[in-house]
Amino acid sequence: MFTPDHKPSTEQAERCYVPVSGGQFLCSDRDPWEPIDGSLWRFANPQLDAPQHFIGRYFDKDCYAVEIDSSPTVIDHHWQDLRHLMAMLTPTQYETAARALQIIGWDNDHKFCGRCGQATTGHEHEMAKHCQPCDLLFYPRLSPCIITVITRGDEILLAHNPAFPAKFFSALAGFIEAGESIESALRREVNEEVGIKVGKIEYFDSQSWPFPGQLMIGFIAEYAEGEIEVDGIEIEEANWYRYDQLPMVPPTAFLAGQLIQHVVDRHSGNIIKDD
Repeated sequence: MFTPDHKPSTEQAERCYVPVSGGQFLCSDRDPWEPIDGSLWRFANPQLDAPQHFIGRYFDKDCYAVEIDSSPTVIDHHWQDLRHLMAMLTPTQYETAARALQIIGWDNDHKFCGRCGQATTGHEHEMAKHCQPCDLLFYPRLSPCIITVITRGDEILLAHNPAFPAKFFSALAGFIEAGESIESALRREVNEEVGIKVGKIEYFDSQSWPFPGQLMIGFIAEYAEGEIEVDGIEIEEANWYRYDQLPMVPPTAFLAGQLIQHVVDRHSGNIIKDD
């Protein structure tokens, strides 16, 4: 269990640490990733004076994200990017790692006030950076995004982004803009990227996406009308695929993969669709 928080235990609690360097995590060569127990910290940590950020409690231990410089060599350990690591993590491990990465990114991005340019300081009681001249507080922020698969009978609309590997297709996604509802953002993004309109939309699940600080909000949407016309920028190819004849898609460690698999399972009879 991981419980996000901004205040460590008042008692002398046991500690654990999440070392991060250049967006990568320190991983054991032999064991699955998890925060390093406080009793092993002095052995595993090459920089004992590195900045530490309390991020919450990991199985009753106070957990600290630690930013390490230059990805140093640590015996029996290696550094690995979270995108490649996440398929091997439990939900608790992923939540812990995602929060550590986002808190370190937030700390680096708010060392100075965006209004006056003065250096900020850590707030005494909250997870916030404080600009004393402006009396402004800068909290960790998330950028909400929608991600959706569109269904049409036994078909699923999947799209290829220019940044994807060749022959790799995924769900449609995009940022929610200022003043938009989640539903309006979904309908706008779908229409902008592939030129069609959707009808009924169904919430599926959400996932923290700390690259650098998104919250992905997943939906299944029913096709309403229109022909596919890709925008040529975000999407360079999109097609309808029968649920049992899909191209290469994301694994289920990713919310996109979970959405796609959920639709496949519905059509395969593995789950019952709610009325």
